[in-house]
Amino acid sequence: MSQQSAVDEREFEFINIVGGNLGVNQRDLSRQLNLSLGMTNMLIRRLVTKGYIRIQQLDKRKVKYLLTPKGFSEKMRKSMKYTLKTIHSIGIIKDKIRKIIARKYEEGERHFTVLGQSDFALLVEICFREAQLDDCRIHYVDELPKKSARGLLLICRENVSKNGWPAHHALSFQIGRISGMRNVSSR
Repeated sequence: MSQQSAVDEREFEFINIVGGNLGVNQRDLSRQLNLSLGMTNMLIRRLVTKGYIRIQQLDKRKVKYLLTPKGFSEKMRKSMKYTLKTIHSIGIIKDKIRKIIARKYEEGERHFTVLGQSDFALLVEICFREAQLDDCRIHYVDELPKKSARGLLLICRENVSKNGWPAHHALSFQIGRISGMRNVSSR
């Protein structure tokens, strides 16, 4: 695909909105994109020129924005790219969690407490299941235990203070904190 006909993120957002809302007007698009009407109009003209959308005149004052086959194709291509990137990222995170669990298991840890019900908690659960560590005890809690207990606390939600838990007995898995996981896994 040539650089001139490539779709940037703002254009892709526009294509997604138009593809999902057949009756959307320019003012609605402007609000949803958080753009001025003038910028929205310029974006529409650019996408028409590139062949991603077309404008159908309904009456003197109303128009309908439609995705062209090229627009649908671009929407599908970008969506697939995003999905594959997400799957790859989940694989990397899962591998890091698996390594942390394996290392802690090798160090003799057999008791784990998982705090939270986030996507990370689900990945932690999957990693334990796949590792088939039958001699481990895993407890799931929604609230931080009042005092430090036996085992390792795996924090799978944001904004949790580890008060009462020694630093070496609590690992934090938080969205947007992959570097934090890297630091933990290198201890």
